Amino acid sequence: MTVTWQMLTLVLMMGVYTGAQNFMAGGGTFIIFPVLLLLGIDPVTASMTSAMGLFPNQISSAHVSRPLAMGLGQLSLKVLLAVSLVGGCLGSLLLVLTPSSFFSRLVPWLVLFATAIFAWGSLARPSPVMATGADDVGPSRAAQRRLVAVQFLIAVYGGYFAAGIGFLMLAALTVSGQPPRAAIATKNVLVVVITSASFVIFAIAARVVWPVALALAVGALAGSFLGRWLLQRIPNHWIKIYVVALGSGLSLWLFLR
Repeated sequence: MTVTWQMLTLVLMMGVYTGAQNFMAGGGTFIIFPVLLLLGIDPVTASMTSAMGLFPNQISSAHVSRPLAMGLGQLSLKVLLAVSLVGGCLGSLLLVLTPSSFFSRLVPWLVLFATAIFAWGSLARPSPVMATGADDVGPSRAAQRRLVAVQFLIAVYGGYFAAGIGFLMLAALTVSGQPPRAAIATKNVLVVVITSASFVIFAIAARVVWPVALALAVGALAGSFLGRWLLQRIPNHWIKIYVVALGSGLSLWLFLR
């Protein structure tokens, strides 16, 4: 396809918003993925290009978030990182092997699924406050095992389709017992591990539109600083409502387009 300066400018501008959204609650791919489709990029290539373009933003967000990221009780963050890496590799390989026509039909359902899970996990159910002191009682071993299994499935999904991965992880972490801000930080760190596997696999697949990915990377990096500023000023409840509204609207658009 022919890449124009007008196209790159649009991607750069949308990248700023995408980067901010990714830092605050995830779901930034919801913003840029439809834009890439409207620019005429096929769904599989659009998914790969958005993943590559957002990777620097995710590294930046993970670096800033690392001090607040945590595991769950006796379940260490390192275990969650390892599970995320393996699952991300599997999901990325599945996307490389998926025909574009099938993936295009699957996208609206993936978006709707991610939005519903996030709404259930963070709005419909109250999130217990996770203890952070060394002497506090942590979550049960069963809850920790469930989180490992769920995180592996999320990582496979994230390697296959990045949109909504933040929603899913926030839902899993908050329902398991992490407070919202800690869950956001942990999510940012886990996302970059999943997408690092995708970065290598997608680069080898040679289907990425690199000028678009680079424009997105520049905009999204700037957006991560905006997201950090907004996160300190917007109450968690409003962040959750905004994410659910965004996912619902994009699900409807993808079904009707």
